[in-house]
Amino acid sequence: MTDHRIALIPGDGIGAEVLPPAQQVLDAVGRRHGFGFSYQSFDWSCARYLREGAMMPEDGLDRLRDKDAILLGAVGYPGVPDHVSLWGLLIPIRRGFRQYVNLRPIRVFEGIDSPVRGAAAGEVDFVVVRENVEGEYSEIGGRTNRGFPEEMAVQEAVFTRAGVTRVLDYAFGLAERRGGTLTSATKSNGIVHTMPFWDELVAERGAVHPRVAWDQEHIDALAAKFVLEPARFDVVVASNLFGDILSDLAAAVVGSIGIAPAGNLNPEREFPSMFEPVHGSAPDIAGRGVANPLGAIWSAALMLDHLGHPEAAGDVTGAIAAVLAGSEVRTPDLGGTATTAEFTDEILQLL
Repeated sequence: MTDHRIALIPGDGIGAEVLPPAQQVLDAVGRRHGFGFSYQSFDWSCARYLREGAMMPEDGLDRLRDKDAILLGAVGYPGVPDHVSLWGLLIPIRRGFRQYVNLRPIRVFEGIDSPVRGAAAGEVDFVVVRENVEGEYSEIGGRTNRGFPEEMAVQEAVFTRAGVTRVLDYAFGLAERRGGTLTSATKSNGIVHTMPFWDELVAERGAVHPRVAWDQEHIDALAAKFVLEPARFDVVVASNLFGDILSDLAAAVVGSIGIAPAGNLNPEREFPSMFEPVHGSAPDIAGRGVANPLGAIWSAALMLDHLGHPEAAGDVTGAIAAVLAGSEVRTPDLGGTATTAEFTDEILQLL
């Protein structure tokens, strides 16, 4: 039996409540398909930061390096600035392991009403491919003259030919496999250097993938069309900042950010990839046992697919769809009263 080594980082808040359901689902579907998992948990979190002054130890990446994948719950806690928690844990992992693709599937499930008129189940099913390690989220810049009237902050965006090309090739390849189209997010009418460069590389890679029809949209118009015409999209590729905003917007369009998954992928598999629900740590409901586990469970399905088990991944997403379509069991974020455990049990019964 294949045994996949999985690192668990529960993190903060409801992160510790949604990872156990994902583990239960992984173990159940693994038994069904003849493979298993071994888990090692790491207490890297804002609580650790408050206790020890760092989100994770200095050798954190070395401790993760031999794992097949990483499953993360959520990070963030009142009293710890978001940039401290993000740059102390998630970004070092993403960049240290060259997880340059952030994959965000977007789907309207039957049984969940979208707040957007016209976003119907079976019609809205697309993927946002976000560049994940450079772009607008660079480390280049700084602040000077702090406390004086001329105080200044400078943040540099970094777009490299290698970095943009590899994420575009991944996105075009995904569109080709899906038999669909690709839309590139840009803002080259207002951002004079990086976005025209991005557009040029999109055109270059589009020529290498002639079977994929593609277009480009300015980010402001694209955000509007996500709301007005979400069914028109198949694969959307975007820079780090644009992809971050678009994918969270799209998750809200489909009915709840609580069900949205994400994969931080190293497509070459030189390093472990990391999978996480999009929702935050939700300290307002932490400890009450009512967190929606679907974001973590769907993220586990993405992990299964990445590990070479597409049929098992399909079983998990199929169970999610079946529960939502055929059951009244819902957590409070979806308008119901079910607990995390009750919702998870519904999934497990179908597996």
